[in-house]
Amino acid sequence: MTRTQIQLPAELHRRAKRFSAEREISLAEITRRGIELFLERFPPSGPEKKGWELPRIDGGGIQVPLGRLHEVTAETEAHPSPRRR
Repeated sequence: MTRTQIQLPAELHRRAKRFSAEREISLAEITRRGIELFLERFPPSGPEKKGWELPRIDGGGIQVPLGRLHEVTAETEAHPSPRRR
């Protein structure tokens, strides 16, 4: 379990404490059950999001054999295209 801290308005806290005492259930258990009920009542509207991933960009791939890459790079730097100036 993960420990968390929440803030409740005084009246809501008082009502929850009374509810928990009447049923001999801890306030933490009532909170867990309430969140579960809320999540069942309002399921996610779309697919669950996974963690953020770095966007992938298709750069078209390398059109030069790997063995010539260094040579082509040197040529490009020596003679840049008019757009790159």
